[in-house]
Amino acid sequence: MKVLLLNQCFYPDYVATAQHLSDLALALKAAGHEVTVVASSRGYDNPQERYPVRENWQGIEIHRIWTAGLGKKAKWRRFVDFGVFWLNATFILLKLPRFDVTVCLTSPPLISTLGTLMTVIKGGAVVPWIMDLNPDEAVAAGWLRAGSAMERFLTAMQRWSFSRAARIVALDRFMAQRLMAKGIPASVIHTDPPWSHDESVRFDPEGRESFRAEHGLTGKFVVMYSGNHSPCHPLDTLLQAARSLAPDQRLHFLFVGGGSEFLKVKAFRESHALQNITTLPYQPMSRLAASLSSADLHAVVLGDPFVGIVHPCKIYNILTLGLPFLSIGPEESHLRDLAAQLSEPKDALSCRHGESARLVSLLRTAADQGFRGPSESSKQLAAHFSMEILRGRLVTVIEEAGQKGRVV
Repeated sequence: MKVLLLNQCFYPDYVATAQHLSDLALALKAAGHEVTVVASSRGYDNPQERYPVRENWQGIEIHRIWTAGLGKKAKWRRFVDFGVFWLNATFILLKLPRFDVTVCLTSPPLISTLGTLMTVIKGGAVVPWIMDLNPDEAVAAGWLRAGSAMERFLTAMQRWSFSRAARIVALDRFMAQRLMAKGIPASVIHTDPPWSHDESVRFDPEGRESFRAEHGLTGKFVVMYSGNHSPCHPLDTLLQAARSLAPDQRLHFLFVGGGSEFLKVKAFRESHALQNITTLPYQPMSRLAASLSSADLHAVVLGDPFVGIVHPCKIYNILTLGLPFLSIGPEESHLRDLAAQLSEPKDALSCRHGESARLVSLLRTAADQGFRGPSESSKQLAAHFSMEILRGRLVTVIEEAGQKGRVV
């Protein structure tokens, strides 16, 4: 079977969608399928990083698209980069042969519409794998006004694409509910979260100590936020708690990753002269276990309006490590669903956005208790989200879509 994977990010980029799509590509190749990838030639978080335009990676053909690489400092820069990606992706896809299945992720926004258009022209099935839901996300973030001409146009594009999908992969029950509210039959929706990186992420005691020593964290109770720093994951409550806890020498806040809000974290630290905040860029996969293991408590944040629109993918690596986590967000969310499945309440702390005083109290209590080490309760729950299980199920969904392929 010939499979096309379409997304802005792919190997060797570090961002989550690149890692998951790379994992999927390898599994499809191992299952005997011919895999082609169309992605950007620039790094997602660092546009100055360039990748080869054509590459064969472990038997997978990669076609990379030139974009302007204007970055994320302003919305117009993003729009130009998205537009150039769309335009150049169209030219490349028109030149490529017919595929049995086209799997589309969601970066840049609504790229599944382009994948669907190509299947209309050439045939084959399309399977959107929804990492975030747009234009819903743009409306929830206030970037796009609900009911505006642009919002109606983009929503029409989304529904046209989804209505022609052989299967749609949603990441949690809240996302599936949103899709059904849009008129997508439940039979079309396959609900499974992204998997943990079992091969790269394990609790690493030696790596923990060396990473903490390298960054001056030895003897500290480290609260870590690791991953994409996005408006969908507002960090204000966590930052306010860090400011309040500045006199407490035990606690330190470590922000690792990138994204549009990463610079705001740096600016907050500098404007308040906070010595208890450290920022680090994305860590390569070879250092991911050490980096994540260095935390005493992981913070996972979800903005109230984004339930069912974006998904807290980082939680699965945290569960695999067995380390406790703090969820900041609404009462009804996938994070709270997961926390309810843990047998040990101390493995999952929680607060709402704006409850910085409550958060300060929670963190002081956690620091009093100190590092608790990996929890068997978390590891048992993590077993349900292993790469072997979830990736295997997704490969089956794609194979079934290719075999049945809806006629459009």
